[in-house]
Amino acid sequence: MVALTQTNQTTRANTERLTLQTSEIASETTAIRCLDWDRDRFDIEFGLQNGTTYNSFIIRGDKLALVDTTHAKFRHLYLELLTGLINPKQLDYLIISHTEPDHSGLVKDVLALAPQVTVIGAKVAIQFLGNMVHQPFEYQIVKNGDRLDLGNGHQLEFVSAPNLHWPDTIFTFDYKTQVLYTCDAFGMHYCDEPTFDEDLELIEADFEYYYDCLMKPNARSVLAAIKRMRKLELETIATGHGPLLQYHRRELVDRYQQWSQAQAKTDTLVVLFYSEYGYSDELARAIAQGITKTGVAVELIDWNDTEPQEVRELVAQAAGLVLGMPAQSNTEAQAILSTVLAAAHHKQAIALFEVGGGEDEPIYPLRNKFQEIGLSEAFPPILIKQAPDRAIEQICDEAGTDLGQWLTRDRTIKKMKAIDNSLERALGRISNGLYIITARKGDISSAMVASWVTQASLKPLGIAIAVAKDRAIESFLHIGDSFVLNVLEEDNYQHLIKHFLKRFPPGADRFEGIEIVPATNGSPIIAESLAYIECEVSNRLECSDHWIVYSTVKAGRVAKLDVLTAVHHRKVGNHY
Repeated sequence: MVALTQTNQTTRANTERLTLQTSEIASETTAIRCLDWDRDRFDIEFGLQNGTTYNSFIIRGDKLALVDTTHAKFRHLYLELLTGLINPKQLDYLIISHTEPDHSGLVKDVLALAPQVTVIGAKVAIQFLGNMVHQPFEYQIVKNGDRLDLGNGHQLEFVSAPNLHWPDTIFTFDYKTQVLYTCDAFGMHYCDEPTFDEDLELIEADFEYYYDCLMKPNARSVLAAIKRMRKLELETIATGHGPLLQYHRRELVDRYQQWSQAQAKTDTLVVLFYSEYGYSDELARAIAQGITKTGVAVELIDWNDTEPQEVRELVAQAAGLVLGMPAQSNTEAQAILSTVLAAAHHKQAIALFEVGGGEDEPIYPLRNKFQEIGLSEAFPPILIKQAPDRAIEQICDEAGTDLGQWLTRDRTIKKMKAIDNSLERALGRISNGLYIITARKGDISSAMVASWVTQASLKPLGIAIAVAKDRAIESFLHIGDSFVLNVLEEDNYQHLIKHFLKRFPPGADRFEGIEIVPATNGSPIIAESLAYIECEVSNRLECSDHWIVYSTVKAGRVAKLDVLTAVHHRKVGNHY
C-alpha cells in the first residue's frame, strides 16, 4: 500500500517539488520516502539529472524503531507524516546509519518529540551527533556484530561499514524481514514514484554515476562491507537514496564488487590499525582524513575485528602502515600485531601512535623492530596523554597528509613530466598575484602560500581560490569558515614566501617569528602585508586535485596605496 502527499515549497526563488511517499516494504516495516524532484546538485559533489530521494524507515516490533530521519528541507512535511504514522512518545530507538545532514537533519526535532528515545549508532556517529544537537540524549554505541532485539522476531544486527562514505556508517539487518538498511551504500540520486528497482535499464546509469562519485574513492571499504554482508540472507537492500533494491539486488551488489576490485588494484594503500577503547579510534580517523586528502586509500582495521589471513593480504598490498598501540593484555590484538610484523617489508612506510593507556604495547621497542626490518618512518610517533582536542586532531591530520604526500611523491613527479612541452610553456604564461591565506579555528591556525586567486563576483563581492586537496589548510576552508587573504607587496615578499613554503612538522606553529595581528574574524593578519581581505567561505567546487573555494568578502584594508601587488610568473603550467 502506498500513500502520497505533495506540496510545493519556494526556496531561493526556485520552485521545488517536494513529495512524501509511504510504502509497506516488509512485515511491520514502513518506508518514508522524501522525493526531491527538482534538486539539480547534491552538495558540492556532483550534478543531478533526476533529482533525489531521502529514505527513512519505521520498524514495528514489541518495541518501535526509526531508522534515520531526512533532510531539513522536509521538516514540516516529514514530522507531520511521522506523527500520523506513530506516536513519538512510544518510539524506543532512533537508529543513525550515519550523521550526514541529509539523513540526520531532523534528529534534534525527533528528540524534541521523543525525549525518551535511545539513539543507536557507531561511536563516531554518537560523537558527531553530540556536536550537532547540543543537548544530552540517551544513546547506545554499537559495533560490528552487535544485536538489538525489538521483539516479535525483529532482531537487528549491526554491520560496521566505515567510509561508505562517512567514517561513522553502519548497516542494520533485520533477521525477520531480511531487509538490510545501508544508508548511502548501493543507493543513487534518482527520484521516481516506484519504491523498488523494477526497471534496471532506467536506473543503471544513475547507479554507476553515484558509485563513481561517492563510493569509488573508498573501494576497499566497499569490499570490506560486502564481505561482511555475504553471511546475511538478504531479501531487500533499503538504501538511503533512490529506489530500494529487490528485483536486481544481486546484480547491483555484484557490480559494486567488480568496480571496487578493479579500483582497489590501482590504489596506493595505507592500512591503519586502531582500538575501540580510549581515544584510539578518534586519532585513527583524524590521521586517515589527512591521508585521504592526498588521494591515497585507507583501510581502517580494528585490532579486535579482523582475521590473520585478511591482515596478511592487506599488509602485503600496502605501501604504508599506521599502528595505534594495542593493549599488551589483549591476546587477540597481540596475535594480529605479530602477523603485521611477519608480513611487513622494507619498501613500506611505517608510523605509530599511542593514546596513553597504561597497558599499551610500548611504542619505541616496536618502532625499533620495524626499523630493523627496513621500513621508513613516515612521521615521528604521536603520543597522547590527554583527551584529544582540536590541536591534537590537527597534528594527526597533518601527519596523515605528510604520509600520503610521501607515498605519492613518485606519482606527482610522473605527472609533472607527462605534459607536452609546448602546452606547459603556454600555461606558464598565465601570471598570478602572490598571497598568503591564514585561518584560525579555536586554538589552532594554519597558513598557505597561494597564487591561484581571483575576484569572482561583484554582488556580493567575492573571490575564488584554488586549494590543493592535500594542503593542511584545506580543513579550515569549509562552508561557513572564515580566513584572511594577505596580499603580498612587490619587492618585499621573498622572506615571507620562504618562511611559509618550508615544510612544517605536524602541529608546528606556522607563525613563529612572524608579526601578526588578529582580524575581526579571528584569523591572523600578517603585519607586513600590502593589504588584507577578510573572507567567509560560501561554496566549494571539487576539481580533480583542487578545491575551488568561493568566499564572500566581509572587510579589508590597504596599508600602502601606491605599492603594487607581488606577481608570480611560472615557467611551466603543470606544477607550482
